[in-house]
Amino acid sequence: MDGARDYRIMTRTMVNAVLDMKEYNRFTKGIYSWVGFDTKWFDYENRERVAGETKWNFWKLFMYSLEGFVGFSTAPLTLAAFIGLVFTLLAFVMIVFIIVRTLIYGDPTSGWPSMICIIVFLAGVQLFCIGVVGQYLAKTYLETKARPIYIAREKE
Repeated sequence: MDGARDYRIMTRTMVNAVLDMKEYNRFTKGIYSWVGFDTKWFDYENRERVAGETKWNFWKLFMYSLEGFVGFSTAPLTLAAFIGLVFTLLAFVMIVFIIVRTLIYGDPTSGWPSMICIIVFLAGVQLFCIGVVGQYLAKTYLETKARPIYIAREKE
């Protein structure tokens, strides 16, 4: 929601659910959303600061957003593995193309295209492998946080 702030009124059940998460690096915006309790928004007039300046600059906000990605998503690792797979397949197709072209027309560039394709192929394989290893590490990291599998709301 545009203009949303970090002011919250929480029920005791939500507070207990948030406090039960014992992780050290706490991305609070993600945690409040992750515990899954209903959120109600209310409008208010946003006014300029009366005194002082914010301590948040672009880089602090950027690093905070990275904390959210790392703490609640494995999508960048999946993306890395996918890009590695695409590079590998693309390089393989280009290697086959270069071999066929060389057999039919000869090799006018004497090895340059095949060298680039081999480099891209190996880079793609490495990126894919790093993405797969990263997925394993991410799953281990998420397990060490010891988040509950689910949070059951007590019947009121």
